[in-house]
This record gives sequence, structure tokens and C-alpha cells, in this order.
Amino acid sequence: MKTNTKTEKNVTYSAPALSKGLDIIELLASNAEGLRKSDVAKALDRSISEIFRMLAVLTDRGYVSFDSVTDRYSLTTKMFEIAHRHPPIRRLSSVAIPSMQNLALSLNQSVHMAVLHNDDILIIAQVDAPGNNVTSVRLGARVPLFQTASGAALFNAVPKDRQEILLKKADQEMPDMVGLFRQNVDSITAHGYCESRSSVIEGITNISAPIYDYSSQVIAALTIPFLKRLRTSHYVEPQESRKQLVEAAQHISQLLGAGTFSEDQTN
Repeated sequence: MKTNTKTEKNVTYSAPALSKGLDIIELLASNAEGLRKSDVAKALDRSISEIFRMLAVLTDRGYVSFDSVTDRYSLTTKMFEIAHRHPPIRRLSSVAIPSMQNLALSLNQSVHMAVLHNDDILIIAQVDAPGNNVTSVRLGARVPLFQTASGAALFNAVPKDRQEILLKKADQEMPDMVGLFRQNVDSITAHGYCESRSSVIEGITNISAPIYDYSSQVIAALTIPFLKRLRTSHYVEPQESRKQLVEAAQHISQLLGAGTFSEDQTN
């Protein structure tokens, strides 16, 4: 009787065409301005002919668009739209957006919502301020966890053993930001929100609060990129903005069933 030493766990299956397509999608996702096919071929160490065939299929299926003026290929929003068909994301967005719209209208500030995506945050919802001057974050944008207030609000969603690994890594790569990040995480625990100056745009203060699911686990972060508005009758002070942000996050959490879970349900 033969003994098969290979199991499903250690067999690696190969699908070269699929791998090439995914490589292209991941590459274009990190290049918002788009890339020429020669740039894609060079970055992926592939021939232009095989890249052209893959780009043709991806364009035909609507995952990639081609700009004939710049001769560049860019990722469309189709992947993002597909992700939003995933029930947890769809449910979260449908519950949160009405509260986000009310908050943006009340504060005259933009509001966005992010979830954890590997070691980054991913923007899954955005509501603009009602005025003419808007500060917003692109839907589908990914930002390193440690560079944002949203990341601090989401940090407790990271498994405890993973938290220390990430902190050590960040301490090596961006030591000037880790101290502030730790302070923001402590503020979330103590006050239910955190705020810090934007590391990207001067003059913006990001205020963020966590959103919880039915089991009281952090699943998202609600954030205002607070901008002090001049020459307007509709300006809400930061203190009141913080208060309303926390209330909105709590309301969304309640709609998701936060606080209704009991350990007895698992026994």
C-alpha cells in the first residue's frame, strides 16, 4: 500500500495566468496616476506581449481602463464595488452612511469610515461636507495604520500578539510617529476618541472614534478631517465636533447590535 506523503495543506497549486492578472491589479492599485504597458511589463519583469494580453482581458472585463491620451492603464472601481457586495461591508456601509450624512451636515465637515486591511486602513465610505470647500479621502484608499487617527481607533481590532510585532516594526521604520500613535490608542481607551494633526495635509486635525459590532469588537473607525472654516456662519467648534462624532459612532455601533452579545450565547 502506497503512502501519499503530500496533503492538501502542503500542495501548492499554480495558475500562472491568474497570478499575472492579480499582479497587474495589485501594481495598478498602488499607482493612482496609472501606468503604461511598458511600465507594467518592467515592474513585473514580464514581456510586453504577455502584459498586453492580460491588460486587454482586464480592460474588457471592466477592472482596468485605458486612457488613449496618456497611453496609461488605471484600475477602475470594479474591485471596490465587488468588495462592497460582500455582506459585512455592505451591511456596515448601509447602516453607517445615514449617520455620516447627518454628521457632515451638522458639522459642515467631511466624514469618512475605514476598516482594517492587513497592516493598513481601507476607506470604505466617504461623505463630503455640504459647503463648497471640501476635504475628502478617496474611496478605496489604503493608508498605513500608524499614519492615521483611524488606525489608532482600529488598533484594538488587531490581535494582541500582532500588535507588538507591528509596533516594533513601526518603531524601526517611522520612530517619530509611533509615540503619537500610542498616545492616540490610549486616548481611544480613555475617552472613546482620539485626535491628531494630519501627517499629510497642514492645518487638518483628524478626529476619530471606533465603531463596534454586536460582540463589542472594533470593526471600523469613523473620522472627521477637521478643518477650521473662515468667513462662514456654519462653524462648529472642535469640542462639539468631537462630541457629535463619538455620538454618531456609538449610534452606528448600537444599530449593529453592540452590547447585545453575551458570553452565555457561546456556551
